[in-house]
Amino acid sequence: MAYSTNEMMTVAAARRLKNGSVCFVGIGLPSKAANLARLTSSPDVVLIYESGPIGAKPSVLPLSIGDGELAETADTVVPTGEIFRYWLQGGRIDVGFLGAAQVDRFGNINTTVVGDYHQPKVRLPGAGGAPEIAGSAKSVLIILKQSARSFVDKLDFITSVGHGEGGDSRKRLGLPGAGPVGIITDLCIMEPEEGTHEFVVTALHPGVTREQVTAATGWAIRFAEQVSTTAEPTEKELTALRDLEARTAAAHGQAPGEA
Repeated sequence: MAYSTNEMMTVAAARRLKNGSVCFVGIGLPSKAANLARLTSSPDVVLIYESGPIGAKPSVLPLSIGDGELAETADTVVPTGEIFRYWLQGGRIDVGFLGAAQVDRFGNINTTVVGDYHQPKVRLPGAGGAPEIAGSAKSVLIILKQSARSFVDKLDFITSVGHGEGGDSRKRLGLPGAGPVGIITDLCIMEPEEGTHEFVVTALHPGVTREQVTAATGWAIRFAEQVSTTAEPTEKELTALRDLEARTAAAHGQAPGEA
């Protein structure tokens, strides 16, 4: 089956979510990938959203953390304070799944402003629970489309800390967990280099060249010694993804491509 670069990105991200893991999910691309994982490779994954649903199994993608679909399909719903204090800060979240407007070579995230904070070119949605997720989850996955505008040498604002300044920066900051372990884009997969914690390309999606990745990165991106090729989406994965998007579009009155 033919597929788009966005579909490749979503499928590749979904595959990174292990079955049975407890995942704190961000809205948007992270939610789409996490729910695709639940529908395909990881049926026993436990999806948690910051509004309180635990074990959410939405039939359509939520518009926000307050979407009733999350609470109606969850195993249980608890207060937001419990989600953060007992589950997240208590070390019970295996994976935090986050999106970003900007990301740097050490997996730090900006979702606050583009440009000067006091006179920004663009004011973004803001932090939400992302700083706490990035700081306290056992590991973090980041998903976003790749361009030189989003993969920047220096963030305009650090909303959520990844590996800080690299090296042992995260440890010196006193943050638990491994931090970001993967950045999945529409071009490739990046993982932190041992020791430096700088993100390097470890896999290229089918048909993508190193030159394309370099042109779409705002720093001098490096490639691992062994760079693999991402396996193409299977028919099962594409069918599940497209059905999910079609249900979402119908539920929210969108055109199919907007889901």
